[in-house]
Amino acid sequence: MKDDHEERLHMVDRQIRARGISDAAVLAAMSKVPRHLFVLSESRHHAYEDRPLPIGCGQTISQPYIVALMCEALKIEPGSRVLDIGTGSGYAAAVMAEMGAKVIGIERKSELADRAKANLVRAGYPTVRVHCGDGTLGYPQEAPFDAIMVAAGSPALPGPLKDQLAIGGRLVIPAGPTRRQQQLLRVTRLSETEYSSEPLCDVTFVPLIGEEGWKDAS
Repeated sequence: MKDDHEERLHMVDRQIRARGISDAAVLAAMSKVPRHLFVLSESRHHAYEDRPLPIGCGQTISQPYIVALMCEALKIEPGSRVLDIGTGSGYAAAVMAEMGAKVIGIERKSELADRAKANLVRAGYPTVRVHCGDGTLGYPQEAPFDAIMVAAGSPALPGPLKDQLAIGGRLVIPAGPTRRQQQLLRVTRLSETEYSSEPLCDVTFVPLIGEEGWKDAS
């Protein structure tokens, strides 16, 4: 594997900036966060390729472009309070922390939650808190959030996540009626009762399992 910093710069130039991502904070963060520390050892030589990779427990790390697109859509600023649903190995949480956000991650699988904690500490992001639980219910004890990122496909918009958005806050989530393909949506809370929604692109994520999502992984 070539120098990881050189690999990251190449990734950002060819896979992210060239495809229309222009948020300077997103580009800077993804140029710095060591993605190779968030993938399995046998996949490290693929860490900076633009594709999802397995991280164990039947889950994947999203391709870099999708992480960048979601971060840009969330309009994260220094000090933003962010909830990361489906934390996986912790990579997207690290990118948002590098952007200056205060990040809380929720991961359903305890093995992955523990691995994410270790990965985040090793990569230099010990302030990210990761909890094991049902991400479809959010984390009400720390709400409201300025931004919520969901890295799994939901059949609909989970009510608890919408409720936990601050006024003006943004929720980015893949949603659709099947487990095979979804539409990436940005939902903005306009008032206590009003929300706007806009489609970003078609995507395919692993299913969001939980009380307000799919009931099982089959």
